[in-house]
Amino acid sequence: MPERSESESRKLLGRLRDTLAQEGAGQERLDRITSIIAESMGTDVCSIYLFRDPETLELCATEGLNKEAVHQTRMRIGEGLVGRVARTRTPVNTPDAPQARGFRFMPETGEEIFSSFLGLPIQRLGETLGVLVVQSKDARTYTEDEVYALEVVAMVIAEMAELGAFQGEGAAMGARHTQQALFRGGTAQEGAAEGHVFLHEPRVVVTNPIADDPHAELVRLQEAMDTLRSSVDEMLGAMGRGADKEQVKVLEAYRMFANSRSWVRRMEEDISLGLSAAAAVEKEQSATRARMEQVPDPYLRERLHDLDDLSNRLLRLLTGQGRDTGAEMPEKPILVAKNIGPGELLDYGKKLRGIVLEEGSVGSHAAIVARAWAIPLVINAKRILTEALNGDHIMVDGDQGVVHLRPDETVTAAFRDKMAMQTKAQERYASIRDKPACTLCGETISLHMNAGLMADLPSLESSGADGVGLFRTELQFLTRSRVPRRSELAAIYGSVMDAAKGKPVVFRTLDIGSDKVLPYMKRTEEPNPALGWRAIRVALDKKGVMRMQLQALIRAAAGRPLKVMFPFVAQFDEFRDARQHLLDELEREDKLGHVLPADVSVGAMLETPSLAFAPRQFFEMADFISIGGNDLKQFFFAADRENERVRKRYDTLNVSFLTFLEQIVGRCDDVGVPVSFCGEDAGRPVEALCFTAMGMRSLSMRPASIGPVKSLLRRVDLAEAKQVIDDARVSGAQSVRPAVMDWLTGRM
Repeated sequence: MPERSESESRKLLGRLRDTLAQEGAGQERLDRITSIIAESMGTDVCSIYLFRDPETLELCATEGLNKEAVHQTRMRIGEGLVGRVARTRTPVNTPDAPQARGFRFMPETGEEIFSSFLGLPIQRLGETLGVLVVQSKDARTYTEDEVYALEVVAMVIAEMAELGAFQGEGAAMGARHTQQALFRGGTAQEGAAEGHVFLHEPRVVVTNPIADDPHAELVRLQEAMDTLRSSVDEMLGAMGRGADKEQVKVLEAYRMFANSRSWVRRMEEDISLGLSAAAAVEKEQSATRARMEQVPDPYLRERLHDLDDLSNRLLRLLTGQGRDTGAEMPEKPILVAKNIGPGELLDYGKKLRGIVLEEGSVGSHAAIVARAWAIPLVINAKRILTEALNGDHIMVDGDQGVVHLRPDETVTAAFRDKMAMQTKAQERYASIRDKPACTLCGETISLHMNAGLMADLPSLESSGADGVGLFRTELQFLTRSRVPRRSELAAIYGSVMDAAKGKPVVFRTLDIGSDKVLPYMKRTEEPNPALGWRAIRVALDKKGVMRMQLQALIRAAAGRPLKVMFPFVAQFDEFRDARQHLLDELEREDKLGHVLPADVSVGAMLETPSLAFAPRQFFEMADFISIGGNDLKQFFFAADRENERVRKRYDTLNVSFLTFLEQIVGRCDDVGVPVSFCGEDAGRPVEALCFTAMGMRSLSMRPASIGPVKSLLRRVDLAEAKQVIDDARVSGAQSVRPAVMDWLTGRM
């Protein structure tokens, strides 16, 4: 870039810095900025449009257009050339604006006399705050240098807006991070919680976007780049020869970008134009995030994501604003993060009141832990990280997948009323904790809880559960950086049995694959992981891991009864082979002189429709069968439970699905093998009622659901419920839910 452009750009940024340092209202600052930019750029017009709501831009300051149009001219995203810039997040540069695609004439502005138009997005880390525009009477196409210089100015305006330099009257100039905001995401764990935001990675704020000494800033950038490159090299060096290839691939991508001359050159050019080193990194990071949203190719998006992450590391090096900022966890903390692994989440402990993620899935590790802790979790709450600050008042509605940030008094009152009703209900459930789930017709239903952590076990007594119907053993593998030792697993499993105090515990063997990938295990690229190499398939191929886990379970039992369940069995041979492995280990342990379990029960989790049609010998061989409702339902309806567009289309109380469950119960009853239903739906009272009406006498759910389910079951006659279901099926209804709900409403 020519020295003259660099000098003029630095002069412009210097004038902007002086303007921002002067006292005055936000409107005065904006007015002075538009005047300075127009004069420095040699244009007749400079205007700044800011968002007043997510869909509407407002003219907030101008030099050259009619002043009366300020705060009066508004447009939707995509409307006119300004709206086009906001929608596409890319510049519009035209010598003849009235003839440009999408042009819309705004008569109140008086802009009909101006021909040329250059508009750029004002954006910060992927969030568009507004649009910066210059116009001239002459028909001219602005040069690359002029566009680049204006991009630098737009970045400074975005950073100063973040710091609150333009606060004024009206929504468009309201103080950022002070207004209430609503985020709609997906439900990964039900429940409601009120508290204060605790950011997993606090946002970095660049407080000095304009450099006093460009040379010093170039030195700071170079030193930070050297540190970054060294840290990447160290991480690669520490991986070792047996390292996971996927992790190595990510770090190799990091090293490639860290040594990219084009990336560094762009930041150096930004600094030469007057930006500080941190602002230059953030400008390039914002551009990267904008490109990420425009790229459809998943591979390129992943590479851009690598560059975004590397930029974030560099930004934290320059600002010193790392993850560990020393900020104290607020009272009633609600964790807000982009995403989070199980180990990091477990480090926070059960003191969290709720979790909100920008990404995530209903089957993620975070969801498993949140369910174990019975705290609400909302996923896919897009852009909450751009709005939330540590300590912000926040309300999480896990039932609806809604998050209220900085809510007003009306929302707060309504939300607290809902929480109060839930508290009263829990008090009512506590009164029946020690009573059996006995229906009016005399049937007693066994209600068990699901668990996966030692921290879950106190809920066994407080919830009134009859035992643990599912202990997820994979969490002990997922939260470690290496394969746990046999002795470690035996100690954990033994502690679980100790905590159960004689109540039965069903241990599900390692269920990995699909969305649960061990950090130290080679990742297998599969087009559809949910239908791929997972659970029992991995165990039968990795016999050493299965053998080690079975030995740990046998030794943990130490003479007590042992219940082992194999996950994701699709055919009889898989169960027979896995069961034989357990019998072989029992024989081997006996020869070694170890104490054997007093009794061993071997079961299977029925999660694939194929197993429902297995030979009779399978049902005769199994000591118990647990219907894994989450997976079985997605395979039955061919609807991915991670896909919000399809998973909610299919009702658990669909006639076809209930009839299928009834057939499974019938096959189990024919040979006298106990069958239970395990999963989220078992913890929903109406669904639980229908399952038991179809013949199931055992259900397994999260601890918090046991009270509501027991409360309903104790007030119904299963024979009457079965008649309502049968009548609905005969009528040709697609779901029995409306009929069952009407029946319950009429008798409760």
